[in-house]
Amino acid sequence: MSDRSHLATERSNERTRDLDRMTVAEALAVLSEEDARAVEAVAEAREDIARAVELVAARLARGGRLLYVGAGTSGRLGMLDAVECPPTFHAGPETVQAILAGGDAALLSSSEGAEDSREEAVRAIAAREVGEADVVFGITAGGTTPFVHAALAEARRRCAATVFLACVPHAEAADDADVSIRAVTGPEAVTGSTRLKAGTATKLVLNAVSTLVMVRLGKVFGNRMVDVRPTNAKLADRAERLVMELAGVDREPARALLEASEGSVKVAVVAARLGLDADAAAQRLEACEGFLARALES
Repeated sequence: MSDRSHLATERSNERTRDLDRMTVAEALAVLSEEDARAVEAVAEAREDIARAVELVAARLARGGRLLYVGAGTSGRLGMLDAVECPPTFHAGPETVQAILAGGDAALLSSSEGAEDSREEAVRAIAAREVGEADVVFGITAGGTTPFVHAALAEARRRCAATVFLACVPHAEAADDADVSIRAVTGPEAVTGSTRLKAGTATKLVLNAVSTLVMVRLGKVFGNRMVDVRPTNAKLADRAERLVMELAGVDREPARALLEASEGSVKVAVVAARLGLDADAAAQRLEACEGFLARALES
């Protein structure tokens, strides 16, 4: 059994040593102050996060995939980010994926022992047929999870690009990834409970990476998610409002434009702004690699 007492995420937090004696108001104040550290830690890792965004965007632009790998809270956060990409950015379900130690069942019930299985990690990478077009993004708060390290090693063997995210300094837990992100959050309010600050920092990093990758791929125009598809009432309203705002039309014309464009906000906007039919607008967008700004400007 390895000794992990040297890891910052395993050390006791002096500021919360009397947590069980505090009033609820006092405890909430301390937890809020600790949560602020997660935000600061992500800001301090900005340069490496930017490198990860550029790496992932370049691979996805060539048809590759982003595969998050993690165990426990880290893996569940990767799964959460992956499943949000299709409805938010109309990314194909294969574009951003997640590999969770213990499989999908570990989403609903704890499977902590699975994080020690290097063999299962290798099998999971092989099952996804990971190759040189892909990016495997390992997530481990304490930086030592065997499942994650084995998955990254297998990904490197297959010539995939790799990213590593941990919440401890490199000196405490090394890695060999192409990009290493260290959002150093320090000891947790409840010792070792990395679902707290480390989990918050992890969520912030994944939010930033997936969002900015999709921006780089042309799925955002200004700050609007123009690749959203109207698959429910809320999203239908959002799509119509986007067309209204960007094409300068009222609700009914916006709805008609969307119907003619098979629900594509970008096609509807190009058609309205440039006076094209839906087919011609779609062809123009395709020629501009799906970037709405280019289609409107060229």
